[in-house]
Amino acid sequence: MRRLTILLAVAALVGLDAAPAPAAGAANPWLRRRVLNIAHQGGEDEFPSNTLYAFRKTIRAGADMLELDVGVTSDDQIVVMHDTSVDRTTNGTGLISEKTLQEIRGLDAGYWFTPDRSNHYSHDHGPGLYRFRGVATGEHRPPKGFKAADFRVPTLRSVLRAFPNAPINIEVKGRTKDEDVSEYVYNAEVLARELAGANRDDLIVVSFQQPAVDRFHELQPSIGVAPGTSGVAGWVLDGTAPAAGTVAFQIPITFKLGTTVYDVTSADNVERAHRERYAVHTWFGDLDVDDARTWRKLVDLCVDGIMTSHPVQLERTLKSHRAPAACAAK
Repeated sequence: MRRLTILLAVAALVGLDAAPAPAAGAANPWLRRRVLNIAHQGGEDEFPSNTLYAFRKTIRAGADMLELDVGVTSDDQIVVMHDTSVDRTTNGTGLISEKTLQEIRGLDAGYWFTPDRSNHYSHDHGPGLYRFRGVATGEHRPPKGFKAADFRVPTLRSVLRAFPNAPINIEVKGRTKDEDVSEYVYNAEVLARELAGANRDDLIVVSFQQPAVDRFHELQPSIGVAPGTSGVAGWVLDGTAPAAGTVAFQIPITFKLGTTVYDVTSADNVERAHRERYAVHTWFGDLDVDDARTWRKLVDLCVDGIMTSHPVQLERTLKSHRAPAACAAK
């Protein structure tokens, strides 16, 4: 069902004409931040996904913003991990929602990271290729300047504390592999409680599920959000304004539906979002290539941020390839 929802929503993002949507407001601060180097999962192809080690390395390399995913433990603690289960990236098994924070803290979040370019989290290599395995548990010494805790599954609280001045994009995940909408809403409510009193204007909360975004905004209206798939579809198809609190659209570059490849992050879509005072942050779909050639095209389109798995490499490109002067006026 979730995949069908995404397909239908992305199918709408093909440049259909729509009536103008109400403006988000000329003071949208995310339009003043260009072009953001957004480290997706902390740069999961360069460093172990969603670890403090990854976040520290990418920020030191020049990344402007961290992108991370959150799940909620059985004792309602928020941890940073992309999947609903711990199987793919750690030495554990099972769902986050079925484990306590203490159990999560005992895991090695660098256990399956390898330099394999085809799959950085392959479970098929010999133990010698997993260069960070055992650092979290004290079996091996951490790299100079880091500690064992940097290779464990972090809590959201620890990330916010470690990076008080770095903008952070927080994606709300579900609780099981079935990913029922109610699971996203539950996690959004826990996140809203966690961020109460955070007093930060550099956070964006997003989820594929629009009800989770809406519920979060209801509870924490001072923190900006990005629409879920149905919210984006409504903006494109019907010309309706996205839900209250929206500051950015976060969309793929291209998407394949059947045999047709749609240009989602098109010049028209970017221009329209800017005209209506929304930022545009792009992420890479299955057919997109996360490389310098693509990054340069996105910069020339005047996107406001690029969510990349290679933030260290992207930073080099952004230093040599500047946005056109016309982008500043949009």
